[in-house]
Amino acid sequence: MRALVLLLLLAKPAAACVLALMFAVDVSGSVDPNEYRIQMEGLAEGLRDRQIAESLLSGKAALSLVQWTGMSRQKVTLPWVQIASHDDLEAFASAVADDQRVWRNFSTAIGEGLRVAGSSFDAAPTCSRNVIDVSGDGVSNEGAEPAQLRALNSQKSIAVNALVIEDATAGDLTGYYYENVIFGPGAFVVTADRYAEYPEMMRCKLLREVTQVVGALELGD
Repeated sequence: MRALVLLLLLAKPAAACVLALMFAVDVSGSVDPNEYRIQMEGLAEGLRDRQIAESLLSGKAALSLVQWTGMSRQKVTLPWVQIASHDDLEAFASAVADDQRVWRNFSTAIGEGLRVAGSSFDAAPTCSRNVIDVSGDGVSNEGAEPAQLRALNSQKSIAVNALVIEDATAGDLTGYYYENVIFGPGAFVVTADRYAEYPEMMRCKLLREVTQVVGALELGD
């Protein structure tokens, strides 16, 4: 019996996709043009990191990006693409770095951004884990409260992680994201004290996420 169970485990096919990862980028009025470029170039740089790239490839990850700001101003600017080769990943990273900003000078509707990001998973490949990565530098001040989107994300088995850029005028923004925004098993917040730290903190966040991907692959082996 043990031998039969072992054979069945060894014969179990690996998941076609371990991670579907949606990047939800803040383009509200508090983000100036230079800060927007730091976000996009920092994300592209993180995706090109060797360890991160290899993990995304191993997990056949699917990636997408949505820009979000105030009410009715959220747009998936980079549709889902599954990473099957280094060329796929480089093409996506280059598209992130070149992605043109859709809006500026509008409010911060985190909940509405999460709604559009979550709905976009209907078009994503079927993956073992679904994650929204939301970045932001302020509290939600328009639209649905982000905590109200937890039920929708739970139905779709979507976790929400965050990269917070602290702003002295917003108070404890990291605490706000912990209490109101992130969701799901192992959900976490990474904090940049200023925009200059964003690229390194993005790399740290991606490493943490793809480490979970490696763990999932090992369990499936």
